[in-house]
Amino acid sequence: MRLALRTTRRNPSSRRTGTASRRAGAASLVLALAAVTGCSGDGGSGDGTLKVGLLVALSGTYKSVGTDMRDGFELYLDTHDGELGGQKVDLVVADEGDGPPTALPAATKMIEKDGVDVLTGVVGGGSVNAVLPLVERKKIPFIGSNARPGIKNLDRVWHTSFLSDEPGAAIAGYIADEVDGPVYAIGPDYQGGHDELRGFTEAYADAGGELANPDGETTWTPFPKTTNFMPYFADIAQSDAEAVYCFYAGKAAVDFVKQYAQSDIADLPLYAAGFLTEGSTLPAEGDAAEGIHSVLNYAADLDNEANRTFVADWMAEHDAAPTTYAMASYDAASVLDKAITQLTKDGGEVTPESINKAIGDLGQIESPRGTWQFGEKTHAPVQTWYLRQVRKDGDQLANVVVQDLATLGS
Repeated sequence: MRLALRTTRRNPSSRRTGTASRRAGAASLVLALAAVTGCSGDGGSGDGTLKVGLLVALSGTYKSVGTDMRDGFELYLDTHDGELGGQKVDLVVADEGDGPPTALPAATKMIEKDGVDVLTGVVGGGSVNAVLPLVERKKIPFIGSNARPGIKNLDRVWHTSFLSDEPGAAIAGYIADEVDGPVYAIGPDYQGGHDELRGFTEAYADAGGELANPDGETTWTPFPKTTNFMPYFADIAQSDAEAVYCFYAGKAAVDFVKQYAQSDIADLPLYAAGFLTEGSTLPAEGDAAEGIHSVLNYAADLDNEANRTFVADWMAEHDAAPTTYAMASYDAASVLDKAITQLTKDGGEVTPESINKAIGDLGQIESPRGTWQFGEKTHAPVQTWYLRQVRKDGDQLANVVVQDLATLGS
């Protein structure tokens, strides 16, 4: 069964009033505690206040992604009295921007100067690699909540989202079965794009599929400056492609989808990692997005108790359904909440080191996406991936779950 979103909306005015009151109360208490005792990330604050650093893109190409991640984490706090595991939270938010040149100084300030006990968020894989040396040096846990590149040292690294190659790997077999002929693969030329498309092309080849690209290699578009995709679509039209698979997100996704619908290849089936039509990109794309198939670890119409609560709380404050970005960040807060609750229940002291160990001891986690748990090898979710299609839901377009695709993670 899938969740009918129209039946879950609560009274926005009462929800906002309650949220504002809780946020103001929590903020006042945190400020008062900070004024009296101060906070330090070295070994924990020691005063019942947890300082959390949230690094997300609040400007640039992925602003919409980062905004949802911020709002998802804050929603969890708002609905849990501003606490995680009984600890009042001092949330420090910083702008990741478009990658390492802006992410690193922002993270440096939060970790070195602000002294956060935990770091979470981070949109881009390049940004993750840039800030990890800081995490290791200060010995604090990092709970990433968006795409993650390959990482060798996972001692203090956890992710509530996915590995960057998993979306493409999850849908590759389905596309190989559905498309009678070669598929054209295209994506942005940066680390995240390489990881995303590698997951698809390797799994697609294993399933017996062939690429329609020249020399059988993915076509890369310069990032973030590519806004005109028409020349690339002209190349696809000259190939023998029977379908297209892509990875784009944020503003680039809107440009890609709208131009695709106006191009000579508009009749070719378009498959994508779900970020192509996720969140604010979908209404911006409009009818051009209808019919697109995508793969993702979440859809707002999943019918489970945790998702019903999450969607209702989210839509009481927002005019659109929640996204995987908001969900993963919400789950990052949930992971901290559960880990610290268990830690204090067992009589342990709340420090960055003890929090990190407690996260590793968590078992199954009830989530809006469905039940998942951290993989022992990857410290990323073992979770179900879903095939979605953009369809009309009343007067609006929505990403509707079509079927389960695969469970990935280890």
